[in-house]
Amino acid sequence: MFKFLQEQKYWVSVLLFGAIISSYAQKQQPLNHYSYPDFIRQDTALCSIYDFVDFSKNNYAFYTEDSPNFEYLYHQMDSMIRFQDRKLNFYHIGGSHVQADIYTNDIRMFLQTNFTGLPGERGWVFPLNLAGTNNPGSYRFSSPSNFRGYRIVGNKDKTIDFGTMGVTVISSDSVVQLSFEHKYTVSKPGFCKVRIFHNKGELPYELNFGDNEILIADVVRNYEIGYTEIEFTDKIDSMNLQFVRTIPQRFELEIYGFQFLNEDPGISYNTIGVNGAGLYSYLDCARFEEQLKTYPPDFFAFSVGTNDANVPYDHFKPEVYKANLEKIMNIVLRANPNCALLLTVPNDAYYRRKSLNKNVAREREMIIELAKKYKMAVWDFYGVMGELGSSKTWMKKSLMRTDLVHFTAPGYHFKGDLFIDGFLKYLLQMREYFDTSTSNF
Repeated sequence: MFKFLQEQKYWVSVLLFGAIISSYAQKQQPLNHYSYPDFIRQDTALCSIYDFVDFSKNNYAFYTEDSPNFEYLYHQMDSMIRFQDRKLNFYHIGGSHVQADIYTNDIRMFLQTNFTGLPGERGWVFPLNLAGTNNPGSYRFSSPSNFRGYRIVGNKDKTIDFGTMGVTVISSDSVVQLSFEHKYTVSKPGFCKVRIFHNKGELPYELNFGDNEILIADVVRNYEIGYTEIEFTDKIDSMNLQFVRTIPQRFELEIYGFQFLNEDPGISYNTIGVNGAGLYSYLDCARFEEQLKTYPPDFFAFSVGTNDANVPYDHFKPEVYKANLEKIMNIVLRANPNCALLLTVPNDAYYRRKSLNKNVAREREMIIELAKKYKMAVWDFYGVMGELGSSKTWMKKSLMRTDLVHFTAPGYHFKGDLFIDGFLKYLLQMREYFDTSTSNF
Protein backbone atom coordinates (compact mmCIF):
# COMPACT_ATOMS: atom_id res chain seq x y z
CA MET A 1 0.00 0.00 0.00
CA PHE A 2 3.02 2.27 0.23
CA LYS A 3 4.37 1.72 -3.28
CA PHE A 4 3.11 5.09 -4.49
CA LEU A 5 5.02 6.93 -1.79
CA GLN A 6 8.06 7.67 -3.90
CA GLU A 7 8.56 11.28 -2.86
CA GLN A 8 9.30 11.48 0.85
CA LYS A 9 8.45 15.18 1.02
CA TYR A 10 5.05 14.51 -0.51
CA TRP A 11 4.49 11.59 1.80
CA VAL A 12 5.35 13.43 4.99
CA SER A 13 3.25 16.40 3.87
CA VAL A 14 0.25 14.10 3.43
CA LEU A 15 1.01 12.45 6.74
CA LEU A 16 1.13 15.66 8.75
CA PHE A 17 -1.26 17.87 6.80
CA GLY A 18 -3.85 15.14 7.05
CA ALA A 19 -3.98 16.04 10.73
CA ILE A 20 -5.39 19.53 10.05
CA ILE A 21 -8.88 18.41 10.94
CA SER A 22 -7.94 15.38 12.99
CA SER A 23 -5.09 16.20 15.36
CA TYR A 24 -7.35 17.07 18.25
CA ALA A 25 -10.08 14.58 17.42
CA GLN A 26 -11.10 11.75 19.70
CA LYS A 27 -8.37 9.14 20.15
CA GLN A 28 -8.81 5.78 18.49
CA GLN A 29 -6.99 2.51 19.22
CA PRO A 30 -4.52 2.43 22.17
CA LEU A 31 -0.90 3.13 21.25
CA ASN A 32 0.22 -0.29 22.46
CA HIS A 33 -2.19 -2.06 20.10
CA TYR A 34 -0.98 -0.73 16.77
CA SER A 35 0.20 -2.73 13.75
CA TYR A 36 3.10 -0.91 12.07
CA PRO A 37 3.94 -1.26 8.38
CA ASP A 38 7.40 -2.73 7.83
CA PHE A 39 8.50 0.15 5.60
CA ILE A 40 7.68 3.80 4.97
CA ARG A 41 10.62 5.44 3.24
CA GLN A 42 12.99 2.48 2.95
CA ASP A 43 12.98 0.17 -0.05
CA THR A 44 11.11 -3.10 0.54
CA ALA A 45 13.92 -4.88 -1.36
CA LEU A 46 15.96 -4.57 1.83
CA CYS A 47 14.04 -7.56 3.18
CA SER A 48 15.94 -9.84 0.81
CA ILE A 49 19.23 -7.91 0.89
CA TYR A 50 19.36 -7.90 4.69
CA ASP A 51 17.25 -10.91 5.56
CA PHE A 52 18.92 -11.08 9.00
CA VAL A 53 17.37 -7.74 10.02
CA ASP A 54 14.01 -7.77 11.81
CA PHE A 55 12.33 -4.82 10.10
CA SER A 56 9.07 -5.55 11.93
CA LYS A 57 10.69 -4.20 15.11
CA ASN A 58 11.83 -0.97 13.51
CA ASN A 59 9.30 1.31 15.17
CA TYR A 60 8.59 3.29 18.29
CA ALA A 61 7.16 0.70 20.66
CA PHE A 62 4.70 2.00 23.25
CA TYR A 63 3.92 -0.11 26.30
CA THR A 64 1.03 2.02 27.52
CA GLU A 65 -2.31 2.96 26.01
CA ASP A 66 -1.32 6.60 25.66
CA SER A 67 1.77 8.80 25.77
CA PRO A 68 1.00 12.44 26.59
CA ASN A 69 4.49 13.62 25.68
CA PHE A 70 4.62 11.92 22.28
CA GLU A 71 1.08 13.07 21.57
CA TYR A 72 2.17 16.62 22.40
CA LEU A 73 5.21 16.31 20.13
CA TYR A 74 2.98 15.20 17.27
CA HIS A 75 0.74 18.26 17.69
CA GLN A 76 3.83 20.48 17.74
CA MET A 77 5.14 18.86 14.55
CA ASP A 78 1.76 19.25 12.89
CA SER A 79 1.50 22.95 13.78
CA MET A 80 5.12 23.62 12.82
CA ILE A 81 4.60 22.17 9.34
CA ARG A 82 1.23 23.82 8.73
CA PHE A 83 2.02 27.28 10.06
CA GLN A 84 5.85 27.41 9.91
CA ASP A 85 5.65 29.25 13.20
CA ARG A 86 7.88 27.44 15.68
CA LYS A 87 11.12 25.69 16.45
CA LEU A 88 11.60 22.23 17.91
CA ASN A 89 14.80 21.11 19.60
CA PHE A 90 15.68 17.45 19.14
CA TYR A 91 18.54 15.87 21.12
CA HIS A 92 20.38 12.57 20.77
CA ILE A 93 22.81 11.44 23.47
CA GLY A 94 25.21 8.53 23.36
CA GLY A 95 28.85 7.50 23.21
CA SER A 96 31.19 7.02 20.26
CA HIS A 97 28.32 6.12 17.89
CA VAL A 98 26.92 9.60 18.44
CA GLN A 99 30.22 11.50 18.68
CA ALA A 100 31.05 10.38 15.13
CA ASP A 101 27.74 11.98 14.02
CA ILE A 102 27.33 9.85 10.93
CA TYR A 103 23.86 8.37 11.32
CA THR A 104 22.70 11.27 13.47
CA ASN A 105 23.75 13.72 10.75
CA ASP A 106 21.67 11.69 8.28
CA ILE A 107 18.71 12.19 10.61
CA ARG A 108 19.51 15.90 10.90
CA MET A 109 19.72 16.35 7.14
CA PHE A 110 16.38 14.61 6.65
CA LEU A 111 14.60 16.71 9.27
CA GLN A 112 16.09 19.99 8.02
CA THR A 113 15.58 19.45 4.29
CA ASN A 114 12.40 17.38 4.09
CA PHE A 115 9.92 20.06 5.14
CA THR A 116 9.50 23.09 2.87
CA GLY A 117 10.28 26.37 4.60
CA LEU A 118 11.59 24.71 7.76
CA PRO A 119 15.41 24.80 7.65
CA GLY A 120 15.84 24.90 11.43
CA GLU A 121 19.12 25.80 13.08
CA ARG A 122 22.37 24.01 13.98
CA GLY A 123 22.07 24.35 17.75
CA TRP A 124 24.79 22.80 19.94
CA VAL A 125 28.29 22.15 18.61
CA PHE A 126 31.68 21.61 20.24
CA PRO A 127 35.26 21.95 18.88
CA LEU A 128 36.05 18.32 19.56
CA ASN A 129 39.11 18.38 17.33
CA LEU A 130 40.61 21.09 19.53
CA ALA A 131 40.13 18.74 22.49
CA GLY A 132 42.24 16.13 20.71
CA THR A 133 39.43 13.78 19.71
CA ASN A 134 37.48 13.01 16.54
CA ASN A 135 35.19 15.73 15.25
CA PRO A 136 31.93 15.27 13.34
CA GLY A 137 32.38 15.68 9.62
CA SER A 138 29.47 18.11 9.33
CA TYR A 139 31.39 21.08 10.79
CA ARG A 140 34.90 22.12 11.67
CA PHE A 141 36.61 24.39 14.16
CA SER A 142 40.17 25.55 13.60
CA SER A 143 42.52 27.59 15.76
CA PRO A 144 46.20 28.57 16.03
CA SER A 145 45.78 28.97 19.81
CA ASN A 146 46.89 26.52 22.47
CA PHE A 147 44.19 24.38 24.08
CA ARG A 148 44.04 21.67 26.67
CA GLY A 149 41.16 19.28 26.16
CA TYR A 150 39.27 17.30 28.78
CA ARG A 151 36.58 14.66 28.31
CA ILE A 152 34.25 13.42 30.99
CA VAL A 153 35.52 9.91 30.20
CA GLY A 154 38.81 9.14 31.91
CA ASN A 155 39.18 12.59 33.42
CA LYS A 156 41.23 12.53 36.62
CA ASP A 157 41.33 16.29 37.26
CA LYS A 158 38.38 16.88 39.57
CA THR A 159 38.80 20.67 39.28
CA ILE A 160 37.52 20.53 35.69
CA ASP A 161 33.83 21.21 35.13
CA PHE A 162 31.77 19.76 32.30
CA GLY A 163 28.55 20.94 30.73
CA THR A 164 25.91 19.43 28.48
CA MET A 165 28.42 18.37 25.84
CA GLY A 166 30.65 16.42 28.24
CA VAL A 167 33.87 18.00 26.91
CA THR A 168 35.82 21.11 27.94
CA VAL A 169 38.69 22.99 26.28
CA ILE A 170 40.87 25.51 28.12
CA SER A 171 43.30 28.11 26.84
CA SER A 172 45.46 30.59 28.75
CA ASP A 173 46.56 32.53 25.63
CA SER A 174 46.09 36.29 25.79
CA VAL A 175 44.38 36.12 22.39
CA VAL A 176 42.30 33.01 21.68
CA GLN A 177 41.21 32.54 18.09
CA LEU A 178 38.52 30.21 16.79
CA SER A 179 37.04 29.69 13.34
CA PHE A 180 33.87 27.76 12.51
CA GLU A 181 32.49 26.50 9.21
CA HIS A 182 30.00 23.91 8.00
CA LYS A 183 31.61 21.02 6.16
CA TYR A 184 30.35 17.77 4.68
CA THR A 185 26.59 17.99 5.01
CA VAL A 186 23.61 19.03 2.92
CA SER A 187 22.10 20.92 5.85
CA LYS A 188 24.04 24.13 6.54
CA PRO A 189 21.71 26.51 8.38
CA GLY A 190 23.00 30.04 8.83
CA PHE A 191 22.94 31.77 12.19
CA CYS A 192 22.27 35.29 13.43
CA LYS A 193 23.12 34.49 17.05
CA VAL A 194 25.88 32.53 18.69
CA ARG A 195 25.81 31.58 22.35
CA ILE A 196 29.22 30.70 23.80
CA PHE A 197 29.35 28.77 27.08
CA HIS A 198 32.38 29.62 29.19
CA ASN A 199 33.56 30.46 32.71
CA LYS A 200 30.99 31.72 35.15
CA GLY A 201 31.28 35.23 36.53
CA GLU A 202 32.98 38.22 34.94
CA LEU A 203 34.86 37.22 31.80
CA PRO A 204 37.94 39.42 31.19
CA TYR A 205 37.82 39.21 27.39
CA GLU A 206 36.66 41.33 24.49
CA LEU A 207 35.06 39.41 21.67
CA ASN A 208 36.03 40.40 18.15
CA PHE A 209 34.98 39.07 14.77
CA GLY A 210 37.63 39.45 12.11
CA ASP A 211 35.35 40.22 9.18
CA ASN A 212 34.43 43.93 9.03
CA GLU A 213 31.18 43.02 7.26
CA ILE A 214 29.90 41.27 10.40
CA LEU A 215 28.01 43.81 12.47
CA ILE A 216 27.00 43.08 16.04
CA ALA A 217 23.49 44.10 17.04
CA ASP A 218 23.60 43.07 20.70
CA VAL A 219 25.67 41.28 23.31
CA VAL A 220 24.13 39.60 26.35
CA ARG A 221 26.26 38.12 29.13
CA ASN A 222 24.92 35.62 31.63
CA TYR A 223 27.32 35.53 34.56
CA GLU A 224 25.35 33.00 36.61
CA ILE A 225 25.23 30.19 34.02
CA GLY A 226 28.32 31.36 32.17
CA TYR A 227 27.62 32.29 28.58
CA THR A 228 27.84 35.21 26.17
CA GLU A 229 25.23 35.61 23.45
CA ILE A 230 26.14 37.69 20.40
CA GLU A 231 23.46 38.77 17.95
CA PHE A 232 24.46 39.81 14.43
CA THR A 233 22.60 42.20 12.17
CA ASP A 234 22.63 39.66 9.34
CA LYS A 235 22.68 35.88 9.06
CA ILE A 236 26.10 34.29 8.52
CA ASP A 237 27.23 30.70 7.94
CA SER A 238 30.83 30.83 9.19
CA MET A 239 32.68 32.70 11.90
CA ASN A 240 36.12 33.95 12.89
CA LEU A 241 36.15 34.75 16.60
CA GLN A 242 38.77 36.29 18.86
CA PHE A 243 38.81 36.41 22.65
CA VAL A 244 41.17 39.26 23.56
CA ARG A 245 42.14 39.32 27.24
CA THR A 246 41.57 42.70 28.90
CA ILE A 247 43.70 42.15 32.03
CA PRO A 248 47.46 41.59 32.29
CA GLN A 249 47.12 38.65 34.65
CA ARG A 250 47.06 35.11 33.35
CA PHE A 251 43.52 33.77 32.97
CA GLU A 252 42.25 30.41 31.77
CA LEU A 253 39.39 30.60 29.32
CA GLU A 254 37.11 27.58 29.66
CA ILE A 255 34.82 26.71 26.74
CA TYR A 256 31.95 24.25 27.20
CA GLY A 257 30.21 24.55 23.85
CA PHE A 258 28.48 26.76 21.28
CA GLN A 259 24.88 27.18 20.20
CA PHE A 260 24.31 28.50 16.68
CA LEU A 261 20.85 30.06 16.51
CA ASN A 262 18.63 31.80 13.96
CA GLU A 263 15.06 33.04 13.52
CA ASP A 264 13.97 30.28 11.15
CA PRO A 265 11.29 27.74 12.06
CA GLY A 266 12.17 24.07 11.94
CA ILE A 267 14.05 21.40 13.87
CA SER A 268 17.52 21.47 15.38
CA TYR A 269 19.12 18.06 15.88
CA ASN A 270 21.65 18.29 18.68
CA THR A 271 24.06 15.45 19.36
CA ILE A 272 25.79 14.81 22.66
CA GLY A 273 28.39 12.10 22.26
CA VAL A 274 31.68 11.27 23.99
CA ASN A 275 33.73 8.22 23.13
CA GLY A 276 33.47 5.67 25.91
CA ALA A 277 30.69 7.48 27.78
CA GLY A 278 28.10 5.69 29.86
CA LEU A 279 25.15 7.05 31.79
CA TYR A 280 27.41 7.48 34.80
CA SER A 281 29.64 9.78 32.71
CA TYR A 282 26.92 12.32 31.95
CA LEU A 283 25.71 12.26 35.54
CA ASP A 284 29.14 13.63 36.45
CA CYS A 285 28.66 16.73 34.24
CA ALA A 286 28.06 19.38 36.89
CA ARG A 287 26.68 21.96 34.44
CA PHE A 288 24.63 19.55 32.29
CA GLU A 289 21.20 20.53 33.55
CA GLU A 290 21.64 24.28 33.81
CA GLN A 291 23.03 24.48 30.27
CA LEU A 292 20.35 22.16 28.89
CA LYS A 293 17.66 24.49 30.25
CA THR A 294 18.99 27.32 28.07
CA TYR A 295 17.94 25.32 24.99
CA PRO A 296 15.15 23.04 26.23
CA PRO A 297 14.50 19.77 24.39
CA ASP A 298 11.20 18.81 22.76
CA PHE A 299 12.47 15.34 21.84
CA PHE A 300 15.34 13.50 23.49
CA ALA A 301 16.72 10.16 22.23
CA PHE A 302 18.80 8.16 24.71
CA SER A 303 21.33 5.87 23.03
CA VAL A 304 23.54 5.32 26.06
CA GLY A 305 24.26 1.79 27.20
CA THR A 306 26.95 0.19 25.04
CA ASN A 307 29.68 1.21 27.46
CA ASP A 308 27.56 0.55 30.55
CA ALA A 309 27.07 -3.04 29.34
CA ASN A 310 30.70 -3.59 28.31
CA VAL A 311 31.60 -5.56 31.42
CA PRO A 312 31.48 -9.24 32.40
CA TYR A 313 27.96 -10.58 32.97
CA ASP A 314 28.33 -10.88 36.74
CA HIS A 315 29.70 -7.32 37.00
CA PHE A 316 26.73 -5.68 35.33
CA LYS A 317 24.06 -4.32 37.68
CA PRO A 318 20.77 -3.83 35.81
CA GLU A 319 19.21 -1.84 38.64
CA VAL A 320 22.14 0.58 38.66
CA TYR A 321 21.76 1.09 34.90
CA LYS A 322 18.05 1.68 35.37
CA ALA A 323 18.60 4.16 38.21
CA ASN A 324 21.17 6.10 36.18
CA LEU A 325 18.93 6.24 33.13
CA GLU A 326 16.00 7.43 35.22
CA LYS A 327 18.14 10.18 36.76
CA ILE A 328 19.06 11.58 33.34
CA MET A 329 15.48 11.22 32.11
CA ASN A 330 14.38 13.38 35.03
CA ILE A 331 17.07 15.96 34.29
CA VAL A 332 15.62 16.26 30.77
CA LEU A 333 12.03 16.42 32.04
CA ARG A 334 12.96 19.19 34.45
CA ALA A 335 14.23 21.15 31.43
CA ASN A 336 10.90 20.51 29.66
CA PRO A 337 8.16 18.41 31.32
CA ASN A 338 6.51 17.94 27.90
CA CYS A 339 9.63 16.50 26.25
CA ALA A 340 9.16 13.20 24.39
CA LEU A 341 11.80 10.70 25.54
CA LEU A 342 12.83 7.96 23.12
CA LEU A 343 14.67 5.17 24.94
CA THR A 344 16.75 3.25 22.43
CA VAL A 345 18.11 -0.22 23.15
CA PRO A 346 21.84 -0.38 22.34
CA ASN A 347 23.16 -2.47 19.49
CA ASP A 348 24.31 -6.02 19.94
CA ALA A 349 28.05 -6.14 20.64
CA TYR A 350 30.65 -8.64 21.70
CA TYR A 351 32.60 -8.25 24.93
CA ARG A 352 36.27 -7.88 24.01
CA ARG A 353 35.52 -9.28 20.55
CA LYS A 354 35.19 -12.82 21.90
CA SER A 355 32.22 -13.21 24.21
CA LEU A 356 28.53 -12.73 23.52
CA ASN A 357 27.32 -9.77 25.56
CA LYS A 358 24.09 -10.75 27.28
CA ASN A 359 23.96 -7.50 29.22
CA VAL A 360 22.24 -5.63 26.38
CA ALA A 361 19.13 -7.79 26.75
CA ARG A 362 19.15 -6.98 30.47
CA GLU A 363 19.36 -3.28 29.63
CA ARG A 364 16.34 -3.71 27.38
CA GLU A 365 14.30 -5.02 30.30
CA MET A 366 15.17 -1.94 32.36
CA ILE A 367 14.43 0.36 29.43
CA ILE A 368 10.97 -1.14 28.93
CA GLU A 369 10.20 -0.79 32.64
CA LEU A 370 11.03 2.91 32.49
CA ALA A 371 9.07 3.35 29.25
CA LYS A 372 6.02 1.95 31.00
CA LYS A 373 6.51 4.10 34.08
CA TYR A 374 6.92 7.37 32.15
CA LYS A 375 4.66 6.50 29.19
CA MET A 376 7.49 6.98 26.73
CA ALA A 377 8.60 5.10 23.60
CA VAL A 378 11.29 2.50 22.91
CA TRP A 379 13.30 2.02 19.73
CA ASP A 380 14.58 -1.55 20.05
CA PHE A 381 17.61 -1.43 17.79
CA TYR A 382 18.97 -4.56 19.49
CA GLY A 383 15.85 -6.36 18.30
CA VAL A 384 16.09 -4.85 14.83
CA MET A 385 19.66 -6.12 14.48
CA GLY A 386 18.61 -9.67 15.32
CA GLU A 387 19.44 -9.70 19.04
CA LEU A 388 22.20 -11.76 20.66
CA GLY A 389 25.17 -12.43 18.41
CA SER A 390 23.77 -10.51 15.44
CA SER A 391 26.71 -8.11 15.35
CA LYS A 392 28.86 -10.89 13.86
CA THR A 393 26.37 -11.24 11.00
CA TRP A 394 26.40 -7.48 10.48
CA MET A 395 30.21 -7.61 10.36
CA LYS A 396 30.15 -10.34 7.70
CA LYS A 397 27.84 -8.12 5.64
CA SER A 398 30.32 -5.21 5.96
CA LEU A 399 27.95 -3.20 8.16
CA MET A 400 30.02 -3.57 11.32
CA ARG A 401 33.69 -3.29 12.13
CA THR A 402 35.80 -6.18 13.32
CA ASP A 403 35.68 -4.88 16.90
CA LEU A 404 32.02 -6.03 16.91
CA VAL A 405 30.98 -2.82 18.65
CA HIS A 406 31.16 -0.04 16.05
CA PHE A 407 29.64 0.12 12.58
CA THR A 408 31.20 0.82 9.22
CA ALA A 409 30.16 3.99 7.38
CA PRO A 410 27.56 2.03 5.33
CA GLY A 411 26.36 0.47 8.58
CA TYR A 412 25.86 3.84 10.24
CA HIS A 413 24.04 5.19 7.18
CA PHE A 414 21.79 2.12 7.23
CA LYS A 415 21.13 2.73 10.92
CA GLY A 416 20.20 6.33 10.13
CA ASP A 417 17.72 5.17 7.46
CA LEU A 418 16.20 2.75 9.97
CA PHE A 419 15.85 5.51 12.56
CA ILE A 420 14.15 7.86 10.08
CA ASP A 421 11.74 5.13 9.01
CA GLY A 422 10.92 4.44 12.66
CA PHE A 423 10.21 8.13 13.22
CA LEU A 424 7.90 8.28 10.19
CA LYS A 425 6.03 5.24 11.46
CA TYR A 426 5.49 7.08 14.73
CA LEU A 427 3.97 10.03 12.84
CA LEU A 428 1.70 7.69 10.91
CA GLN A 429 0.66 5.95 14.10
CA MET A 430 -0.21 9.26 15.77
CA ARG A 431 -2.23 10.37 12.78
CA GLU A 432 -4.31 7.21 12.88
CA TYR A 433 -4.42 7.34 16.69
CA PHE A 434 -6.33 10.61 16.52
CA ASP A 435 -8.53 9.89 13.51
CA THR A 436 -8.37 6.64 11.54
CA SER A 437 -11.31 7.66 9.37
CA THR A 438 -9.28 10.25 7.45
CA SER A 439 -6.32 7.99 6.74
CA ASN A 440 -5.27 7.85 3.07
CA PHE A 441 -3.46 4.52 3.53
